Amino acid sequence: MSDLSRPTAVSMTTRPASKGAWFDPIFQFACLAAATLLLAALGGIVVSLAIGGWPALHKFGFSFFTSTTWNPVTEVYGAAGPIAGTLITSALALILALPVALGISVFLVEFCPKRLAQPIAIAVELLAGIPSIVYGMWGLFVLAPWFALHVQLPLMMNIPSGSIWEKVFYGVPNGANIFTASLILSIMILPYMAAVFRELFLTVPTQVRESAYGIGCTPFEVVRSVTVPYVRSGMVGVVMLGLGRALGETMAVTFIIGNAHGLPQSLFDSGSTLASTIANEFTEATGEMHTAALTALGLVLFVITFSVLAIARALLLRQRND
Repeated sequence: MSDLSRPTAVSMTTRPASKGAWFDPIFQFACLAAATLLLAALGGIVVSLAIGGWPALHKFGFSFFTSTTWNPVTEVYGAAGPIAGTLITSALALILALPVALGISVFLVEFCPKRLAQPIAIAVELLAGIPSIVYGMWGLFVLAPWFALHVQLPLMMNIPSGSIWEKVFYGVPNGANIFTASLILSIMILPYMAAVFRELFLTVPTQVRESAYGIGCTPFEVVRSVTVPYVRSGMVGVVMLGLGRALGETMAVTFIIGNAHGLPQSLFDSGSTLASTIANEFTEATGEMHTAALTALGLVLFVITFSVLAIARALLLRQRND
């Protein structure tokens, strides 16, 4: 081989400078600005909420979180009712949506023909993007009247008087209550959870599942003994993400929850959430303390939702590292 055909040491260790090298510092600064912009906005939101809600938090102290009184006339505010409504509706929505979301995702991964799995998965993902106000209008004009006529009223009429079930299902038979709000929330978070569950199950190596089938496992045994243990931490993260979305939902719940500020006494009782209270009253709040109380509700909702999503993110990161 001649010397001309052999690469020299200089040509192996040095490269000519690119014509666009001068743009690298600007590009790095732009990326740094983009990365810090969101954190700065997040910090600004927290600070503004804390400053805006401070008059109410300072005046009422810890009783702001434990009192159920919400009276703009006397300027007395307590967030216990909206906080309880937020937690109850979100928990019920999660209980209703979780089994169905798992069933959809397992069907798409394990049983559905490949020719149909992808279109169905795309349809599920598209359902997750429908605006919440559409669900709220459907819940108000269709679900609530149907639920009141065919479920709530017959159930209340046939419950033995004086039993514990009478207390559980007590309420005005108009369909606007805690349970129907939870049902709407579960329908909203169902496509989102099913889509993420499916993506999570697809991360299980095909060889692992096929090995389980090879030793004689049934599909149920494969899901129970191989798929679920492999992605357990990630599944917890998906559940927490669904809960986080349910906690922050506003319009759909506002339409159908009944908007009463007290603690709900039964599943069919009217209630309110932090988001629905803010949506209903913020445009009508004229007094300084009323505005401060609503802003404090926003701060409480931010802290609850951020905490749930942070836990979910930590669990997903743990799954990725494992």
